[in-house]
Amino acid sequence: MRELLVDTCTGEEEDGTAHSFQYYILVDEMELGGGLSCESYGVKVAGPDGEEASVPNITVSVERIDQLLELLRRNCVSPVTLRDVVLDWL
Repeated sequence: MRELLVDTCTGEEEDGTAHSFQYYILVDEMELGGGLSCESYGVKVAGPDGEEASVPNITVSVERIDQLLELLRRNCVSPVTLRDVVLDWL
């Protein structure tokens, strides 16, 4: 699996604490059977303290994963909430 760093979001918590999250696209091969395979895409979010979360194999569409990543970045989604946001998006 490959990880492609796409962007970093820096924001501020309600209590004034700063945070910064890095957003990655995950690229993997998905076996389709009969000797066929295609690339599948997922996302990963990493925080400054080492916490991270990932959701692999979300889609085979580059356009769709770009849309999801833009949503995550625009809303500065944290590793803690990544899975819920992805499930709502699907």
